[in-house]
Amino acid sequence: MTDWLGEHAWAIWLGLAALLAVAEILSLDLVLIMLAVGALAGAGTAVIAPGLWWLQILVATVVSVGTLMLLRPTLIDKVRSLPGYRSSADTMVGSSGVAVSAITAEGGEIKVAGQSWTARTMVPGQVIDQGVEIEVYEVDGAIAVVYPKHGELP
Repeated sequence: MTDWLGEHAWAIWLGLAALLAVAEILSLDLVLIMLAVGALAGAGTAVIAPGLWWLQILVATVVSVGTLMLLRPTLIDKVRSLPGYRSSADTMVGSSGVAVSAITAEGGEIKVAGQSWTARTMVPGQVIDQGVEIEVYEVDGAIAVVYPKHGELP
């Protein structure tokens, strides 16, 4: 068995590339697919130079690091500039949640869709009590700007 693996290292590289590609489908962060490309380069090197493990690993590493540093940032920028793209923070706007603690203009805590966020009120001087249902007006950095969902806005 080890003789077969030694003679067919390309199959190991292809299997690794396939596993990484499937894992990328689950994560969607464009990291594992870059590693899969490196594994494919390692497979290509294994076909050309089957006995040179060090060269296969070197090629796979260089290609993986190169695609991570050069190609991934470009692809991420393209994805984020597509029409209709909304980051996870942008999808918070308009979402309903509950005040976990009292919220003032200085701060407080909310829970929206099972996630805890630091929050502040939309209107200075307003206080939202714990347990009150809120709605997210905007996301300012890592802080949700909120107002009470029911009732009048000042």
